[in-house]
Amino acid sequence: MNRKPKLSDVAELAGVSVSTASQVMRGAGRISDDTAARVRKAADKLRYVVNERAASMRSGNNREIGFVINQIANPFNAEVISGVSDLLEDKGYLVSVLDARDDPVRQHQHLASFIRSGRAGLLWVPAFGTREDDLELLKSHRVPTVTFLRKIDARAFDHIGVANEDATATATRYLVDAGHKEIAYLGGTTMTVVRSARIAGYKKTLQQLIDRDPIVWDCDDNKLAGLEQIKALRNAHPGVTAVVCNGDMVALGALLGLQRMGLEAGKDLAVVGFDDIQDAAAATPALTTMSICPYKLGQRLAQTLLRRLEFPESPIEMIEVSAQLIERDSAKPKPCGA
Repeated sequence: MNRKPKLSDVAELAGVSVSTASQVMRGAGRISDDTAARVRKAADKLRYVVNERAASMRSGNNREIGFVINQIANPFNAEVISGVSDLLEDKGYLVSVLDARDDPVRQHQHLASFIRSGRAGLLWVPAFGTREDDLELLKSHRVPTVTFLRKIDARAFDHIGVANEDATATATRYLVDAGHKEIAYLGGTTMTVVRSARIAGYKKTLQQLIDRDPIVWDCDDNKLAGLEQIKALRNAHPGVTAVVCNGDMVALGALLGLQRMGLEAGKDLAVVGFDDIQDAAAATPALTTMSICPYKLGQRLAQTLLRRLEFPESPIEMIEVSAQLIERDSAKPKPCGA
């Protein structure tokens, strides 16, 4: 066959009507097991695949979900996507993921593309500097939307976020209680709402407990940058004995950087991460971190969108997930007299 197989080809090969073949492929109707088996065998032989988009357009019931995220290569995002996909696909939805890379122009193109293709709903991490017309675009098309991590319009969209300020306050308090007085904040380069809240928790706790000036050290949120910048931070502030990191990737890079300097995290300098990605527990030394369970967070995100799809007129939902301190080897009490 020199053309794409059609449902009529499947019906002809199976010796049934097109309507019967359609019911079998959709799992609908009351078709005998023998007939259904013949249709599926014919479909397999012809390599026929149901065009779900065309079917959804005919029925008005779209089963595709768009997810616009930033920096898809970050393992935290990968684990969130896995949680989202596992739950939504189990419910019969297809998830399409696009990476805006924190670029408002690129993000606008992705959002417009999802709207043109008629996605049933949208999961969205707004880019830093998101344009007002993107908000109006989603509102005017009445796209069921759940924002993630960065809250952008509490009146229009459901939101799943993290209690960021409380989390870094907990991390900083833990280090102070362990005997550290020179504590720096490492990670991030732009003042997104997430990073601003995390730095605020660090600063307030540091000043309340030991009245020290904060040290905020910019660093791209990846392992290589963490490796390089922990050395630069130590050179500029040799008295620092502990760091609170903007994310686990920066923290894991810091662990490697310390190793290359002949130092040991948890002994020579305490390191606390944020996220609790899978690599955190496998690191050497294992990373102490503020855990928000990315996979479970993704499932919570998917559940919120499903609720919006099922009950479109229900009140807007705002959820902030609390982080839990996971104590491992990279941050230990500072030895007495050190």
